[in-house]
Amino acid sequence: MRNEAESLRWRLILGRYAKNRIQPAMAREATRMEKALDFLYGREYQGRGIRGRDRVDGAKGPGSLDGSQLSVPKWLNEVRRLFPKETHRVVEKHALERYGLSELVTDRKTLESLEPNPDLLKMMLQFKGRMRADVLNAARQIIRQIVAELTEKLARDVRQSFSGKLNRYRHNPLPVSQNFDWKGTIRHNLKNWQKDDGRLVLEQVKFFSRQRRRLPWRIVLCVDQSGSMVDSVIHSAVLAGILAGLPAVDVKLVVFDTTVVDLSQYVQDPVEVLMSIQLGGGTDIGQALEYCEQLIEFPHRTILALISDFCEGAPPVRMYSAVKRLKESGVTLMGLAALDSEAAPFFDERIGAKLTALGMDITASTPKKFAEWLALKIC
Repeated sequence: MRNEAESLRWRLILGRYAKNRIQPAMAREATRMEKALDFLYGREYQGRGIRGRDRVDGAKGPGSLDGSQLSVPKWLNEVRRLFPKETHRVVEKHALERYGLSELVTDRKTLESLEPNPDLLKMMLQFKGRMRADVLNAARQIIRQIVAELTEKLARDVRQSFSGKLNRYRHNPLPVSQNFDWKGTIRHNLKNWQKDDGRLVLEQVKFFSRQRRRLPWRIVLCVDQSGSMVDSVIHSAVLAGILAGLPAVDVKLVVFDTTVVDLSQYVQDPVEVLMSIQLGGGTDIGQALEYCEQLIEFPHRTILALISDFCEGAPPVRMYSAVKRLKESGVTLMGLAALDSEAAPFFDERIGAKLTALGMDITASTPKKFAEWLALKIC
């Protein structure tokens, strides 16, 4: 029994091309599982020069992609019926990312049947240019749901980073032990010093006040919208919306490829930002930085964060000149090679090193760590 189960498992792993060598007793459900997996993973053989229904041994076999077999919606239903949730999530992810099965995000019924998650969001953004109006409307609602969940996760950490710090110039009548001002208390009550018995009578106890910071700073997020930066684009849009909700913080959001688009008017609505971006295209960082220079009114109260893989498509001289001018004017510069949950970037290290030499801090960061860095800079 154990050998039969192992043989079946190998058949599902290797697919129909292993039929001549591995022939376990295939129950009806196991046959359906094999066909469902072959619908997707059979593309591996096509990619290696084995087309359609041609088998490795030259014979014809079942499990082709012909019309009488599975369609994408039927295949998706099969996968969900036959496999555990963890498995069908992996299979769907492979379908989207590895095999480009775009019908998953361009057919409305199929799209609405998918579980909203960040991987689905990335694929919708990449394929939204191919969507019909009705599919695009459905996609917008799904994107709004995913963004709301992502915002909820990030907002608490970001706002905590910017929460009030101890104000040692104002006092609070509320007696909170961690806010106790012992120096101020002694100083205020020195008049009550009892010389005879060496005691200080406390008429009034002082406590520091805690207040929310008022940050008259402008934060400019300059985001590379090339296809490789999709995770960072998503997190930048969400983070911009959260930062815009903080008191006395002015947020500007600029996205670029070989053109520059100012999305600052949508900064409080990450969904509109994401629906406005166009992933892909070339990269002209110098042009984007020159545009951002126009947004700076008070350099010493401005932070400019360039979110990019620094793979400059234009001659880099223009980019270097802009960074040098910004630094000399007093702008605080940060270069983020990644701004997402993984913070594991691929970037042009040569250009990154040059930007560092010009005064830009280069790193990769999660949104939480970036918010903590912003809070430290804005005091």
